[in-house]
Amino acid sequence: MVAGGISAPSGGGGKEFEAKVTPIVVISCLMAAVGGLMFGYDIGISGGVTSMGPFLKKFFPKVYKRTQNPGENSNYCKYDNQGLQLFTSSLYLAGLTATFLASYTTRKFGRKITMLTAGFFFIAGVVLNAAAQNLGMLIAGRILLGCGVGFANQAVPLFLSEIAPTRIRGALNISFQLMVTIGILVANLVNYGTNKMKGENGWRVSLGLAGFPALLLTVGALFVTDTPNSLIERGQLDEGKTVLKKIRGTDNIEPEFEQLVEASRKAKQIEHPFKNLLMRRNRPQLVISIALQIFQQFTGINAIMFYAPVLFDTLGFGANASLYSAIITGAVNVLSTLVSMYFVDKLGRRFLLLQAGVQMFLSQLVIAIILGLKVTDHSENLGHGWAIFVVILVCTFVSSFAWSWGPLGWLIPSETFPLETRSAGQSVTVCVNLLFTFVIAQAFLSMLCHFKFGIFLFFSAWVLIMSFFVLFLLPETKNVPIEEMTERVWKQHQLWKRFMDDDHVLDDKKYSQLEEGIYKNNENGQSSV
Repeated sequence: MVAGGISAPSGGGGKEFEAKVTPIVVISCLMAAVGGLMFGYDIGISGGVTSMGPFLKKFFPKVYKRTQNPGENSNYCKYDNQGLQLFTSSLYLAGLTATFLASYTTRKFGRKITMLTAGFFFIAGVVLNAAAQNLGMLIAGRILLGCGVGFANQAVPLFLSEIAPTRIRGALNISFQLMVTIGILVANLVNYGTNKMKGENGWRVSLGLAGFPALLLTVGALFVTDTPNSLIERGQLDEGKTVLKKIRGTDNIEPEFEQLVEASRKAKQIEHPFKNLLMRRNRPQLVISIALQIFQQFTGINAIMFYAPVLFDTLGFGANASLYSAIITGAVNVLSTLVSMYFVDKLGRRFLLLQAGVQMFLSQLVIAIILGLKVTDHSENLGHGWAIFVVILVCTFVSSFAWSWGPLGWLIPSETFPLETRSAGQSVTVCVNLLFTFVIAQAFLSMLCHFKFGIFLFFSAWVLIMSFFVLFLLPETKNVPIEEMTERVWKQHQLWKRFMDDDHVLDDKKYSQLEEGIYKNNENGQSSV
């Protein structure tokens, strides 16, 4: 199970960090990535449940009435209901709030405790959702699930980036996104099965089965080891060194250990991580992380995934159109994420994002043109040939998103912040992502009703903007040790290097003095601990 050694150059000193892909790394990453499975299941299950008649009849009778009289309502406006949108979006709003507390627990108590807390939130939310008797219980359950999402999304990407050997950091980190897509696919398969159950409680089974991945995450968090970065940051140097030896599969860990101790020393001098995050030296990472989260939501993936059921309905799937389409697009999502895992550390982050930008832009543009010419408010008859073509375009778009903006939107922020601002930076990343996911989830059905096919033009324009952003402002981070991003990435970039000028960076005198004291101690041979 132990692969050959993987070495990574460590910047200016010319040293190499010896590392093997050890069983403990693989098992720990699989356990941690279950957080993505839970997140994906929560995303996927809500879409299928809200299309089930018994669920709509119990909680959203007005929407149910509209779905039973399709000829009387616009195809684009059947599900335009603020309460229904709140059922979906409340999860993201709760996650947005919880991520600030999660930043504190991640920094003070470690990645492991934060993942365990996420598991408890997930379990509580599942119980409330499955037993819901009214809309209040339903929303409360979604809020608890959202708290779980906030904690899991804060801790898991950091855990994966810090425990993985440099050369395969991208692939292991994307295992989180892979689990998200598998969770969505599993949820769609579950919805397909429960929709055929007799009686009116199939939706309860769908929501209740989320308890399985929630339990996996909770139990898994009990057994994983915390990262060396986190242990050293919290002063547990001996344990951090022991764990580093285990996960690297070698005793030759002194160069990497010393680098982690040095990074930890600097991190401990920062009393207010969020304030430090605003310093000049951290602006490139902050700007890119925020931009990636906003752009990820404005790719239009939600528009594509929502409108797919209507497209499949024209192919003759009938009442099960939405569930069939969700399964097909979900399967494409999973397979394409595997493509990303294979190529992300070979071709690099920038290549995947730029290639996908072209693919997403063209597919959405063509979809908008076809729907604009062929689909009216009360007629959705594309014709068999056109429908097949649009379905191919839908899968083309989903595949490009799944190997680019889906996983890389999480990977890049998790590997670019220095240790002293990493927890705060990840918190801002999660917060911005959930904020804009909430905005899209709460507004999308209304946007679809008013924009009609033009919504695809709206999102394709954003894809064009974000592709230019990647081209000019996003540096490549593949195969760069996580603690060396400043020297080997930001200080080498044509624009961002201007923010790395120490004359401007250390405008905080206290921080400057602390740095000076550290160097003097090292020169005098004093202990670095």
